[in-house]
Amino acid sequence: MTGFTEIFSNLPLDALRQQSLDTTERTLLPILRRGRAETLAEFAALVSPKATGHVEETSRHSQRITQKHFGKTIRLFAPLYLSNECVNICKYCGFSRHVDIPRITIPVERVAQESEALARQGFRSILLVAGEHPKYVSNGYVEEAVRRVLPIMPSVALELGPLEADGYVPLVEAGCEGLVVYQETYHRETYKEMHPAGPKNRFHWRMETPERAYHARFRRLGIGALLGLYDWRWEVIALAAHAQYLTRQCWQAQINISLPRLRPAPGEFKPRFSMSDREFVQALCALRMFLPHAGIVLSTREPPHLRDGLITLGVTSMSAGSSTEPGGYSSFNQNEWRRTREQEGEQFHISDERTPAEFAGIIRARGYEPVWKDFDQSLVSSAFAR
Repeated sequence: MTGFTEIFSNLPLDALRQQSLDTTERTLLPILRRGRAETLAEFAALVSPKATGHVEETSRHSQRITQKHFGKTIRLFAPLYLSNECVNICKYCGFSRHVDIPRITIPVERVAQESEALARQGFRSILLVAGEHPKYVSNGYVEEAVRRVLPIMPSVALELGPLEADGYVPLVEAGCEGLVVYQETYHRETYKEMHPAGPKNRFHWRMETPERAYHARFRRLGIGALLGLYDWRWEVIALAAHAQYLTRQCWQAQINISLPRLRPAPGEFKPRFSMSDREFVQALCALRMFLPHAGIVLSTREPPHLRDGLITLGVTSMSAGSSTEPGGYSSFNQNEWRRTREQEGEQFHISDERTPAEFAGIIRARGYEPVWKDFDQSLVSSAFAR
């Protein structure tokens, strides 16, 4: 089977971006009337400057498609950072080894305590996040953390450095159901510049990670591009192509897409390319019109007003009340769920600091239902057996 890296090498991404920039009303209107993008070229038209003036219409299509396939629900989850130890140099990341921050790897018992604190806030779905450091996260530690957390959180996913498929199998067998790996940027030259040292500088190796994870039998696969490193239209066209491929080839897994925009972080890296809120909404709705069955994830990187508006427009999964520092939830007032100190070891500073209860209330006020748990572990082995 041809992998995505081979397909990616032959994608005319520069031409598709230029085609997007040159899109006319004559090209765009038939797509808008149909309410779907059927090809990558049509997707490029939906993220064009011309389509920016039609965001209200694409938003209506996105809302309709999302309600058809996902109902009026928002799945809630929380990230729990295990470690900010990292051997990579990533110029934009607060965990990069060149950044001077307190380095923390929390013990498994602390992981359980933080999970219990999140469970008291209502969460039943958690994303365990770690920097890429074999001494800390590739020696059985993450597997042990998954097993310890699972009785508290029925749904456990991971975001950590790429492994071979065999390296993922023990994590799946421990009960982990999902893996998230962002390509960061699909632009090869920018990727090389942003990752000058460490194992993360292997562009194709990282791109192939979701396929290896699928063979290890993860049932959820998450991908994304970190917007701000390169031209956003180029990035989302590449991301859409990747998600389309995974939807077809990894058909027994739920494919989720993220569009994180760069946030302030230790190291003071400045985004090189801008993307307005309107363009962000445009890209999200275009993805929904092209990939109707894909999950779309929105984190607390984005500001409250934008997150509130996107609840009804195509997002299916959102984080809330988040900390991006290992062990960071221990610094929250457990009754009010507010920070009691600055978090010097965080990956980036979040924008939406509302509590999980406050955000769940916002979801309900818009006529949607916050979903804290959407499956049971006892169903996974039979439903996902191959």
